[in-house]
Amino acid sequence: MGSEFERIAAEKYVVLTTFRKSGAPVPTPVWAAGDGGELVLWSERKAGKVKRIRNSGRVEVQACDFRGNNTHGDVVAGEARLLDLEATERVRKAIARKYGITGRVTMFFSKLRGPKDRTVGIAIKLAE
Repeated sequence: MGSEFERIAAEKYVVLTTFRKSGAPVPTPVWAAGDGGELVLWSERKAGKVKRIRNSGRVEVQACDFRGNNTHGDVVAGEARLLDLEATERVRKAIARKYGITGRVTMFFSKLRGPKDRTVGIAIKLAE
């Protein structure tokens, strides 16, 4: 049997739960890929989840469906950090690789929408 990291990284969708300063959880379904022992994803730099990660890297992840429903498997705690431009580009490539043509098309249109620094990579070290 694989590790929690391998299980979560293999899922098509995961629900990323970040936490407000009050401690209230905020779940968001995302695409994620494994890269160098961390779970990686990307987001608009101005998204709420990025602000919450900047305030506190505490997160939880769990496998889910496209809409963040029908969660399955264990909830896994982790520590998230925001990445620089170079590492964010690696995240884009990891997502494109995992999600095939859909991932590549998504990354292509993301680049057309604005400068590279409009989005930011997020790396999550899961608790084992």
